[in-house]
Amino acid sequence: MSGHFVDIPRGRAYTANPEAGKGPGLLIFPDVADGDRDLQELGALYAAEGYVVLCPEVSALSKGVEDVVAAAAVLCARSQCTGKVGALGFGFGGNLAHLAAAEGGVDCAVSYYGCGIDFGLDLSKRIACPFVAHFAENDPQIPPQAVTQMQEAVSDHPGVAIYVYPGVAAGFDRAGKPNYDKQAAGLAHSRSIALLRQAMGPHYDLEALWEKHTKYEFATRDVAATMRTMVAEPYVNHVPVMTGGVGQRDLARFYADHFIPKLPADTKLVPISRTVGADRIVDEMLFCFTHDTEIDFLLPGVAPTGKYVEVPTVAIVNFRGDKICHEHIYWDQASVLVQIGLLDPKGLPVAGIETAKMLLDEMRPSNTLMKRWAESAPEGGDD
Repeated sequence: MSGHFVDIPRGRAYTANPEAGKGPGLLIFPDVADGDRDLQELGALYAAEGYVVLCPEVSALSKGVEDVVAAAAVLCARSQCTGKVGALGFGFGGNLAHLAAAEGGVDCAVSYYGCGIDFGLDLSKRIACPFVAHFAENDPQIPPQAVTQMQEAVSDHPGVAIYVYPGVAAGFDRAGKPNYDKQAAGLAHSRSIALLRQAMGPHYDLEALWEKHTKYEFATRDVAATMRTMVAEPYVNHVPVMTGGVGQRDLARFYADHFIPKLPADTKLVPISRTVGADRIVDEMLFCFTHDTEIDFLLPGVAPTGKYVEVPTVAIVNFRGDKICHEHIYWDQASVLVQIGLLDPKGLPVAGIETAKMLLDEMRPSNTLMKRWAESAPEGGDD
C-alpha cells in the first residue's frame, strides 16, 4: 500500500489507498503523542483492510467538530473514496471519533480509550451512527465509573457497543508500544472491522477466498498460487505440533518443502461446519489420509505406517482485507497417534477413529471412556 502526506485545511495528514484503488473512506485520528511513523503504520493497516485512509495530525485540530467535518470533506473529495466515510481514533483521537459519531455526520465510528470521553456524555446520547468504544481496564484516565456512565448514556442505542479489555492499559492495541497486548488487540481489531464492514463495506467473499487457498494447497498443489492468497507477511501455526511458518520466506519454504509435497495422495477434507465472520472463518472438517509417506507438518520424524486416519480438525483463518493473514489449525494429535499405532489407548482417556465417526453421527454412544457413567443411570433406566 503506497501512501504520502498531504496538506489539509488545518496542518497535514497521511493518506493511503487500498490495493483495489478505491474503497470507503476512513478518518483515523491518532493520539497526540503519535508521530509520522505511527500515522504511516495506521494508514497501511487500514488501507490493507480495504479503506481509503486519511490520518490528520490531531495536534492541529483545535476547533473540534469543525475540524472533523473539514477532514471528512477532504476525504470525500478524493477520487478514490467511494462515498461512505467512517472515523476511528485513539486516546485524544478517540474523543474526536466520539465527536464525529455525534455531530460529524460520519457513517460509523470507533473509539479506542478516548481520553476524557466521560466528560462528553451529552454527546454520547446524540450518537447518530453505529459506534464502538474500546476501553482498557487499567486506564487511570478512564476509571470504571466513567465507563459505566457511558454505558448508561447509550443503553437505549442499539447501534452502540462498549467493550472493556481486562488486565490491559491504554495503548494495548498498538504493536511496538509498551502496553501492547496481542490478544486484546486482535479481538478489538476484529470488533472494529465488523462494525466498519457492516456500516460501509467493503464486503469480501471470505468463503470464496478460503476455498481458493485450499484448492491451491490440496488440489492443484501450487505453492506460488497459495502464497498469492496471503498478505505479505503471513503466518501459519499447526498448533498440536507447532509446525508452519512466520513471514513470506519461511512460510513459502514450509509449503514448498514440508507441506504440499508431503500430503498423502488420498488426502481428503470432509466439511462439517463453517462460520464466517467479518474478518475470519472457523472451518470444522475431517482430515482424512493414508499414512503412506512421512508427513512433516503432522507427524514429523514418523516413518510411514500405511494406516488410514480420520481426524476432526478446526481451522481459524484470519483475513486482512481480501488476503489471508494467518491460520491457526487444531486437531487431536492423540487420536492420530492411536490410529497409526504409536499410542496404546488402553487405560488412557483417548480414542482413535471413533472421534471422527461420532462427529459424523452424534447418535453413536457417548461417554464410553467414562467407566462410572453407568453409576449415574436411574434405577431401571438406560445406562
